[in-house]
Amino acid sequence: MLDLSLASLAAKAPAILLGLALHEYAHAKAATMLGDPTPEQEGRLTINPLPHLDVIGTLMLIIAPIGWAKPVNVNPYNFRGDPKRGMMYVSLAGPAMNIFLALISMILLVGFYRQPELHSVLQWMIIVNISLAVFNMLPIPPLDGSKVLAGLLPYRHLGWMSKVEQYGPLILIVAVVTGIAQMIIRPLWILVHDGFIYPIGRFIGSFIFF
Repeated sequence: MLDLSLASLAAKAPAILLGLALHEYAHAKAATMLGDPTPEQEGRLTINPLPHLDVIGTLMLIIAPIGWAKPVNVNPYNFRGDPKRGMMYVSLAGPAMNIFLALISMILLVGFYRQPELHSVLQWMIIVNISLAVFNMLPIPPLDGSKVLAGLLPYRHLGWMSKVEQYGPLILIVAVVTGIAQMIIRPLWILVHDGFIYPIGRFIGSFIFF
């Protein structure tokens, strides 16, 4: 059941703001490191959530296990090296940041288990960041996963990818509204949490704090 209580929102809000802001900052930082000044010129090379937030995407994270922020504009032709490969690295940076945040949160959850007031915030950090990573890695344009897939495909196969891209937002909306996206996300979320975040986080947390 959807929980919109003040206590729940207060615990969830930091996770949403940090998850979205640092996801987009990671995109901007990766593009900048590859030689593209566009993100910095447009004010996106910042951890301040305000330039990154999309109203609908933020609201979706409050009521559902999916969400998004304003995309960071990049010009791959400014990248050093292969633009297609560079775009793949930039796209991977956002979900990788969310996985990192989820892992750090799990480590802290182990360390501060005697402070229940922090539990809810850290648990939401894990939930929200894994959700953002998994959702954004779906290979549906304009999500990050579609750019990662394009980076892996040979150039001769990019023609059909560009044709699918124009229908990407519609496909994504249908997947979300019909529940197909959630059906895909849930088992992937469990796999990431149970197979990586939980065991690795608890191992590192136990090593550090005990």
